[in-house]
Amino acid sequence: MIRVRLYRRKECHLCDQVIADLESVRAIIPHHLEIVDIDSSPALQREYGLDIPVVEAGVYRLRAPFTMEELKMTLSAARDRERHIDMVENSPALEEARRVGGWSGADRFTYWISRHYLALFNLFVILYLGGAFLAPALMKAGAETPASVVYRAYSLVCHQLSYRSIFLFGEQRFYPRAAAGVEGLQTYAQVSGNGEGSDASDLYTARIFPGNEIMGYKVALCERDVAIYGGILMFGLLFSLVRRRLPAIPWYLWILVGIIPIAVDGVSQLISQPPFSIIPFRESTPTLRILTGWLFGFFTAWFGYPMVEETMAETRQIMGSKWQRIQSLVTREECHSTNQILFVIIHLTSLIKHMLSMPLSPGAVG
Repeated sequence: MIRVRLYRRKECHLCDQVIADLESVRAIIPHHLEIVDIDSSPALQREYGLDIPVVEAGVYRLRAPFTMEELKMTLSAARDRERHIDMVENSPALEEARRVGGWSGADRFTYWISRHYLALFNLFVILYLGGAFLAPALMKAGAETPASVVYRAYSLVCHQLSYRSIFLFGEQRFYPRAAAGVEGLQTYAQVSGNGEGSDASDLYTARIFPGNEIMGYKVALCERDVAIYGGILMFGLLFSLVRRRLPAIPWYLWILVGIIPIAVDGVSQLISQPPFSIIPFRESTPTLRILTGWLFGFFTAWFGYPMVEETMAETRQIMGSKWQRIQSLVTREECHSTNQILFVIIHLTSLIKHMLSMPLSPGAVG
């Protein structure tokens, strides 16, 4: 039976409703309810004062406001998690581990990943973004061959159009198309001398053109991609600072703030240009690309990382329980072996004392 803890305060109608809801689902999801009055502790008031009622079921936590469906889903998840842990702890594989007292390399790797996955995610994004910024730095240093290798590698995942890219070491950070209508910036065609039309030759030139001494050199990822991964990295670092305690945002908020803005900006631009030309021609601005990309990256990470953390927390608990059981068996076996050794020593000591106490026979003197 799962344990459910409800944080409430007196004269809270929402709290009374949650108690009634929990009682109504008790027959479906049996649970033991513990009610905690937050007014009994200043620490509890600081922790839950603005969020009551708060329901905790195992490692899951619901803060107000929440619906009856969300309450049922949380209790079901806690019940299924408890069943899963029991199943794993009583599995034949774990019984074998208990029998031999072993902790395999796969166990160590799984446990290590569950503890350090966030650092690995952040490190990957840092290296991925850093590689994109390495390309213009190599160009500036005159190392054109290594820079071209980096550009070609990133061209597999990004269009790298120069008029939609960030430039370093030049007069401007961006060189947009004239159609973008960005005031105060020279356009890509004005500075590069290349065409900025939509025909195949112009697109190919804009992709392979890295920049020059005057313009600077472009980052190997476009503006929107840089913003996406920058948003992911920003949330990843924030998530690690708050010790992974941020709950996942609702799916509808992720769609509303993370997906719709980038979809509207990107799709409207796409269908306005050849070969589609469904709506009047438009070219997005660097500001819009960066803003919509950052929103997508940050809120996608906010939606996904806490879910990954829930899974990893369960893995840590399962593997930690397995390790404790194995250590307990090893300790028990060591105690058993020690007791056997002590028994042998005591037995030998008693035997020697008995032999020394025996009288010598006359034949033994000579």
